[in-house]
Amino acid sequence: MARKYFGTDGIRGLTNTSPMTAEMAMKVGMAAGHRFLRGNHKHRVVIGKDTRLSGYMMETALVAGFTSVGMDVVLVGPMPTPAVALLTKSMRADLGVMISASHNPYHDNGIKLFGPDGYKLSDEQEEEIEALIDSDLCQVLAEPAKLGRSRKLEDARGRYIHFAKSTFPPHLRLDGLKIALDCANGAAYNVAPSVFWELGAEVEVLGVSPNGFNINDKVGSTAPQALAAKVVETGAHIGIALDGDADRLIIVDEKGRVVDGDQLMGLITDSWAKAGRLKGNGLVATVMSNLGLERHLERQGLHMLRTRVGDRYVLEAMRAQGYNVGGEQSGHIILSDYATTGDGIIAALQVLACIVEEGRATSEVTRVFEPYPQLLQNVRFNGGQPLENAEVKSVVAAVEQRLNGRGRLVIRKSGTEPLIRVMAEADDEILVKEAVQEVCEAVKTHA
Repeated sequence: MARKYFGTDGIRGLTNTSPMTAEMAMKVGMAAGHRFLRGNHKHRVVIGKDTRLSGYMMETALVAGFTSVGMDVVLVGPMPTPAVALLTKSMRADLGVMISASHNPYHDNGIKLFGPDGYKLSDEQEEEIEALIDSDLCQVLAEPAKLGRSRKLEDARGRYIHFAKSTFPPHLRLDGLKIALDCANGAAYNVAPSVFWELGAEVEVLGVSPNGFNINDKVGSTAPQALAAKVVETGAHIGIALDGDADRLIIVDEKGRVVDGDQLMGLITDSWAKAGRLKGNGLVATVMSNLGLERHLERQGLHMLRTRVGDRYVLEAMRAQGYNVGGEQSGHIILSDYATTGDGIIAALQVLACIVEEGRATSEVTRVFEPYPQLLQNVRFNGGQPLENAEVKSVVAAVEQRLNGRGRLVIRKSGTEPLIRVMAEADDEILVKEAVQEVCEAVKTHA
């Protein structure tokens, strides 16, 4: 059954345009709240948000929805997505909500839901909530005496900072390291600097002055150029870039060069394998991860399990098959020994641990493998089915035949935007460019 409102990462869209309206947020609160009423205890939901202006509106509407069906609400304010997942589980809450559109610009927003175990909801649970949203929600309203209450958790930041630091090896410190830290003017602006400073680092910050409009605006993991300039300007040993809700990580080395999630996953996997900590004898990544990473793991006697794009699918595979490292090239890195979702700060701490222990420059430590030439292009379409067109299929088949044995072609629809994403990689850069160009032209013709 296709989901109507939920995409690969919750409900997301342009603010004040369906489905991202205050009315929808209230319905989500009512429907999800009712779905997770279980037993006779006083039910509770934890709600966090990032720094975009519309967060106030969405938060208020969600509070109205949850309290109307009898759930108490705990507000934690601007906090990273993984912090909301952590607090949901540690507070024995019945549900967690993060109001965020992640790396999208300020005018978008989204709603991510976590179950009482701190994990994102399954497709089946989201489908149940969707059915309730489209039903007569007046039937689930609580009696006046059983309405919920709302309160703010004053020490939420301190709880998460303490937890994040506890994931760093206790015998190590960050003394002597200068870190340039980009918080994307997002959810981690008031916690991430403290984590690294309290562990001993000198921290140079940018993207820590949110105003409701500047989240992810020329800063953060999707725009690392500002961080690269900051690293070179300040002579930092490393740059750390988070996205708007701090569940993804991109590193910049001391030379100002960007290091993507594939290299970071390779580094952590190698480190944990040597330490006897790695579970599953490999890692879980998506179809977008570079073939060079897969070949590198094979040389180490390890392997890569690929899933479709979306950190939720990576995590599902990790849980089902017993892996403790997984993630995406974009920087979503899931370390399930510590977190139930991607956590940019915790992943950064594992990278820093490798740098401190090896005593070498970031550029040396994080260059784990030589990537295959890879190219990704997006084609916008207008609601049709261009990938089902016979001519497009013919072009795709011909390109796949040329790549056979030398590389891969991955074509998929975006889960959050009306885009067809075309990616190719191979041992020959010219072949890669030609492959992507041919497929994109065919898709454009029938978009």
